[in-house]
Amino acid sequence: MSTSRYPWVDHSRAVQGGLQNELKQVFERFFGEPAEGDQSNVVTSQWAPRVDIREEPSRFVIEADIPGVDPKNIEIHMDKGILSIRGERSSESKEEGANYTRIERSRGSFYRRFALPDTANPDGIEAKGAHGVPEIVIPKRPETTPRRISVNAG
Repeated sequence: MSTSRYPWVDHSRAVQGGLQNELKQVFERFFGEPAEGDQSNVVTSQWAPRVDIREEPSRFVIEADIPGVDPKNIEIHMDKGILSIRGERSSESKEEGANYTRIERSRGSFYRRFALPDTANPDGIEAKGAHGVPEIVIPKRPETTPRRISVNAG
């Protein structure tokens, strides 16, 4: 792309964006994540809510930003070590004659998936939500420590 043909393009930003994408792919490969990410925003997803994931001594906690979605309309499933969050933010009916200058809030279906570590206990998962931020609590399995077995003379 030549600067004479597209004088409004910020070439340094375009080059930097390409470099950032390459670095992201290198980090994802290095840390064991697939290059295509966690595949949490698959083809059926029109947007992906942001999440915070933290590890505490006895549990993992996932908090998702899903304002405007009724908690009854959020599906959380656990299957074969994969936790999925799915739902839909409906389009609000627009006021007649309203003149929007900007619409940035995503609408439609969302879908996120997360692979849980082996230390997660899938049987004790609980979810609660308030203020558009559902909190999913995943307890950890009790630590199994190796035990020494004595050999008795017999």
